[in-house]
Amino acid sequence: MSNDSRIFIIGEDVHTLHVNLYAKFGKERVIRTPISESAFLGAGVTAAMAGLRPIVEIMFVDLFGVAMDQILNNAAKVFEFSGKKWNVPLVIKASCGGGYGDGGQHEQSLWGWLAHIPGVSVVVPSNPADAGGLLLSAIEMDHPVIYLEHKLLSEIWLDYMGRGGRTTVAFDVPNDGYKGEIPDKWNSLPVGKARILHEGSDVSLISLGVSVHRCVQAAELLLREGISAEVIDLRWVSPLDEELVAKSILKTKGVVVVDEDYKQFGLSGEICAILAEQDISFKFRRICTETTIPYNRDLEDQILPNVDKIIEAVRQIIPKR
Repeated sequence: MSNDSRIFIIGEDVHTLHVNLYAKFGKERVIRTPISESAFLGAGVTAAMAGLRPIVEIMFVDLFGVAMDQILNNAAKVFEFSGKKWNVPLVIKASCGGGYGDGGQHEQSLWGWLAHIPGVSVVVPSNPADAGGLLLSAIEMDHPVIYLEHKLLSEIWLDYMGRGGRTTVAFDVPNDGYKGEIPDKWNSLPVGKARILHEGSDVSLISLGVSVHRCVQAAELLLREGISAEVIDLRWVSPLDEELVAKSILKTKGVVVVDEDYKQFGLSGEICAILAEQDISFKFRRICTETTIPYNRDLEDQILPNVDKIIEAVRQIIPKR
């Protein structure tokens, strides 16, 4: 924001969520709004069309439903409908994900639903360094980017979720999941590029966000059984790094997609289709959210991905050695 005066942040409570930015740049560039997602996202779309680079913050990805017309029919289509004359350099930032007992209207992931829209990119970081680097990448892009931050990977969200009499709630946070190294200097990261976090030769575990850390834990436990698992952090849902995924599966011949989003018509099925269209022979399992997320934590734990489910899926592909 110091280097580019076109960038501003707009959304509910952004003055408290980004108090340092508010102190430095003031209310003209850190703009607090009423609770009206469709209105302030629409303002972000038109501001981007006018040459600014807004970052619109919506509290939860679940609330995109309130403003979906601005994403689906406006931001995503302006470039093509204008004969490629108008860009919409817009970042829509929101929290996502469950594992802490807030129910199905506040804990969804929805990245598959959003990536289904042509003209929109979707990025989901899994660690602090990626969180900053990928946000810079999103800000630099000339079309709409949806940036989703899993709540279990954010110290701010973990602190917020522990308030209001909920200090005894046990959050499903993977070991050191929200921790990690950060660079001395922030640089943008490549668009649409996944990365391998854990080399392996027997099976590929493909995920993003918080479930990446669960895959790493599962891979370490599987090594005790003599099973070598490769862990891929997709980073981007759209554009998807098809090349790296295919290269990994050609080596391992087995894939488990761990996707906290919904199973039907989602990311896991898309990955399977991409591999099948390349005539790659592989064994396939997927662990996804298959129904409405309940409030009850015990019931919630039964339907969300976890380390035990990942290990069981791998054993279905590769018998215990």
